Amino acid sequence: MKYNLLGNTGLKVSELCLGTMTFGGKGFWTAIGSLEQDAVDKLIGRSVDAGINFIDTANVYSEGLSETMTGKAIRNLGLNRDDLIIATKVRGKMSDKPNGVGLSRKHIIQEAENSLKRLNIDYIDLYQIHGYDPLTPIEEIIDTLDTLVKSGKVRYIGCSNHAAWQIMKAAAYSNYHRLAKFISLQAYYTIAGRDLEREIIPVLKDQHMGLMVWSPLAGGLLSGKYTRNGENSEGGRRVNFDFPPVNKDRAFDVVDTLSTMAKEKETSVARLALAWLLHQPSVSTVIIGANKPEQLDDNLKAIEVKFTEEELQKLDEVSKLPLEYPGWMIERQGIDRKN
Repeated sequence: MKYNLLGNTGLKVSELCLGTMTFGGKGFWTAIGSLEQDAVDKLIGRSVDAGINFIDTANVYSEGLSETMTGKAIRNLGLNRDDLIIATKVRGKMSDKPNGVGLSRKHIIQEAENSLKRLNIDYIDLYQIHGYDPLTPIEEIIDTLDTLVKSGKVRYIGCSNHAAWQIMKAAAYSNYHRLAKFISLQAYYTIAGRDLEREIIPVLKDQHMGLMVWSPLAGGLLSGKYTRNGENSEGGRRVNFDFPPVNKDRAFDVVDTLSTMAKEKETSVARLALAWLLHQPSVSTVIIGANKPEQLDDNLKAIEVKFTEEELQKLDEVSKLPLEYPGWMIERQGIDRKN
């Protein structure tokens, strides 16, 4: 297991991060997973044994149950909390009351306190806003998160599912007022969906922010379970929850290439899809999740995969984004000004 610095910090996180969306299975989240405590303990224990020091959860996962089970597993396994990097998120709906959702100062502070209680910890390593809130000014959001950092309840702050302009607006406000700054973005990125490369990855590079990848297997589409003709040999999440959106014609071109390569390398399609992300220089950590121990074990082996330059070029060719303005013009005009 390799450890990467998360953004412009001295914080080292494992290149694979354990996601907890399959824990609990309450309400809407049943479609994704419904692991009970014993299974959660085993997954976390196996992950830590493999070198993972980074666990990502959110207050909305199973309506808070995922956080509770994560905290309980850490205690059940006798893990040293300070050896772990624990990340959680705020933004989603936690009650039907008017202020039970969003990124108001009231909701953020209230949910930070609730997350600390559910996880049964004294501080959150990385507190992330789970998405954009069009009703709350970014000034209020950053001011509130800075308050939590200064209080010692939060070590670092991050964002998720934001556009490039939103990231820059937040960065500008933090820099100008010398407040806590987003150190990372958690975003969807796969070899079958490289949209992040148009605007967001250039911003992350410019601002020296880390990238945490969610749904690296495109909601299971890159797991090897699905075929172009719609057959699904093993069942899977997309049967009941067809998310995230994917251009399936292009995605299955990628799957076909990965399948051939997997046979040649005697490995799995899923491992290759994860390994491709681990070879991308902007990626700090890839979030993996599982419903079964064998799924986790297969994903963990992605760190062992090596690509030749020819293989990486083949994967880049089959998965590259279509040309889009202004990207093609920016590239053209920058040819005579490269270092």
